[in-house]
Amino acid sequence: MATTTPAGVRAHAKNGGGSSDAPMTHRQIMEALSGLLLGMFVAILSSTIVSNALPRIIGDLGGGQSAYTWVVTAALLSMTATTPLWGKLADLYSKKALVQIALVIYVLGSVVAGMSQNPGMLIACRVVQGIGTGGLSALAQIVMAAMISPRERGKYSGYIGATFAVATVGGPLLGGVITDTSWLGWRWCFYVGVPFAIIALIVLQKTLKLPVVKREVKVDWGGAFFIAAAVSLLLVWVTFAGDKYDWISWQTYAMVGGAIVLGLIFVLIESKASEPIIPLRLFRNRTITLSSLASLFVGVAMFSGTTFFSQYFQLARDKSPTMSGVLTIPMIGGLFVSSTLSGQFITRTGKWKAWLVSGGVLVTAGLGLLGTIRYDTDYWKMAIFMALLGLGIGMMMQNLVLATQNQVAPSDIGSASSTVTFFRSLGGAIGVSALGAVMATRITDYVKDGLADLGPKYAGAASGSTGSIPDMDALPAPLRTVMESAYGHGIADVFLIAAGVALLAFLITLFIKEVPLKTKGSLAQAAGDESPAQAPAAAVAPAGSPAEENVPSWAAASATTETGPEGTQRLAAVATVAVGESAGGGTPVRGFVRGAESAPVPRAAVTLISLAGRQLGRSVAQADGSYGVDAPGAGSYVLIASADGYQPQASTIVVNDEPVAYDILLSGTSGLTGVVRGAETSLPVKDAMVIVTDVRGDLLATAATGEQGEFSFAELVPGTVTLAVNAVGYRPRALPVEVGGTGVTRIEVDLDSGSQLQGVVRAPHGPLADARVTLVDAAGNVVGTATTGMDGAYAFTDLNGGEYTVIATGYPPVATALTVAGPGVDGHDIELAHPGE
Repeated sequence: MATTTPAGVRAHAKNGGGSSDAPMTHRQIMEALSGLLLGMFVAILSSTIVSNALPRIIGDLGGGQSAYTWVVTAALLSMTATTPLWGKLADLYSKKALVQIALVIYVLGSVVAGMSQNPGMLIACRVVQGIGTGGLSALAQIVMAAMISPRERGKYSGYIGATFAVATVGGPLLGGVITDTSWLGWRWCFYVGVPFAIIALIVLQKTLKLPVVKREVKVDWGGAFFIAAAVSLLLVWVTFAGDKYDWISWQTYAMVGGAIVLGLIFVLIESKASEPIIPLRLFRNRTITLSSLASLFVGVAMFSGTTFFSQYFQLARDKSPTMSGVLTIPMIGGLFVSSTLSGQFITRTGKWKAWLVSGGVLVTAGLGLLGTIRYDTDYWKMAIFMALLGLGIGMMMQNLVLATQNQVAPSDIGSASSTVTFFRSLGGAIGVSALGAVMATRITDYVKDGLADLGPKYAGAASGSTGSIPDMDALPAPLRTVMESAYGHGIADVFLIAAGVALLAFLITLFIKEVPLKTKGSLAQAAGDESPAQAPAAAVAPAGSPAEENVPSWAAASATTETGPEGTQRLAAVATVAVGESAGGGTPVRGFVRGAESAPVPRAAVTLISLAGRQLGRSVAQADGSYGVDAPGAGSYVLIASADGYQPQASTIVVNDEPVAYDILLSGTSGLTGVVRGAETSLPVKDAMVIVTDVRGDLLATAATGEQGEFSFAELVPGTVTLAVNAVGYRPRALPVEVGGTGVTRIEVDLDSGSQLQGVVRAPHGPLADARVTLVDAAGNVVGTATTGMDGAYAFTDLNGGEYTVIATGYPPVATALTVAGPGVDGHDIELAHPGE
């Protein structure tokens, strides 16, 4: 789809001059990440700090197991539903502002959550917290991708993993201490993060400096609504199925059917939206599709495997909230070590798949072993099982995002990153909700079995023992043992089911293809893509024109590329006429730079030079097109104006003792730039031949694509042209493009892979040279002919899939039928011989 980018609209750095291609130093990156990591720390801390306090919180607020599950699920649900929206907003608006907004939302939700009077109010506040968490979790990956190349990103992903680990360790410990401290109480678990959040906002304001993309935007609110509605309906069904109604019931049919319908509406909206929340074309790439599926199952395993630890230690092993946090240190320690070390090794080697696959093995093994625990299992065994789980999560969580970011264009980094994060959160929400319902059912069954074994004395306790979070200290010893055993066994069943889901994630990672990591961040890639389009061609005066006759030698030599104050590049080409004497003193020169229909041209560069070629003054036009430079004194000077998407202009001005008012009119040029990608892989296609012809078929321009599949043409005639693209291994494609009257038209071209057929023609003595091979399609049309070389080889490329007949001559002809599909047929050898040989 072709889109027109107005002249001068570009992403530019706010933090000083210099080319945006220049890589950031380690110190600059760490300064920029400091506030972001602190914001993540606040969000994770505020989330984990309540994990060990939840049994007491739900008990004080009068909730049951369903409320316990929904307090966790509500935050995951809102995080899941809003993550793609945050990612899309990051592609359109200031990432820094979005990070700060997400942090403010999270803090407000936390403060109000501390005032909750009932489970419903707490769940509503958790929804608000989840919206902020969705922003912080998605934007952290997006900001990193903007600044850091995939090759280097592994090391910095380790810092995120370390922040995650420290906050996850410190949160439960701090939450346990606060909950166990009588003069504080559990409500302070929500308030304690506020000072950290204020510090994070200040640090973010001072340290996080990113380019701001200024362009026409349209947020896909319809897509955001329908995906949130589909996910919400699905989770409501999972939560209450088996409790409020049977798994097979009319409620199930209604809710699942409704979720499917909402999901289909979402897909329909995304296929037509100009700025979709989740671009469906991303899923043409196998890596993105598999990474999203793997993230879905990793989310189920990760969130489900960790959410129920606090219940296990407090209800099955009678530990305090503080000790519950201490006892989970092996898992967090494993996550800390594996995320940090794997990031360092990935940066050094550029290899990431081995870590991803190993993580899948460890997560599956850890959860499988945790599925064997009971309420009285030796802790040292549990410590090993939790450490294995933590090691596996640390290897998988960041590397799935890394594999995805390495496969997409800079403009899609936000959407792709948030898509993988979305599926991970979706898996977590579904997992916690579904497995929470399964756990409640299993615990009820185990309690009934245990009470039956105790005899009729405790039989009446079965009906009321599992409807709410029990107070173990208030139960008699025999009943308490039954409850502890039931919780231990029921939670182990959850871990065992999660292990099966983790196994699916592991199997999917085996099919993810390892692609070498890029060595540029998305900002540098984007700058590299745009720079050809940003440099307007030099103005060339017609031969014999007055401008050519009066161009001094210094002016002809001064057509050079100049780096502007914001990192943008402009090509200043000048022409002038004879001028008078040199000046001395100072006289203001003021005016406006205007384009077509007298529209102002903001950010146009206006330079005043002397006859000797020395720069005397420089100005950048304001939003209304106004500029101002000072001439040294009376005399004649050359005034040069240039702007992206416009033809540079040079004029002679005569300055006397009075201020000079001089308006500059720039004429627009039309440009065409774009990227060629493979339709199946979304990877750039290098060395593709791009040809532009007019409506009469006359050739206007040709170019070969660069390393990132980019191409660029300047000074095209406005109107409809035909763009044809051809590349080895792909089917040619031609499409009409409307080139705007001004500015640069940008287009993306997807090439379908062409099937090929190749083989060898053989005779009794070996490969047969000069054999004639003819390919005929199912309709009897000759598709092509080939003559074999000395090795007897033949080949046909750029074929459509379907049925073909291959006819070989040289000896008595031989005809064979075959089917061409996918990449084609390799090794279709043909045997020729005379009768009787």
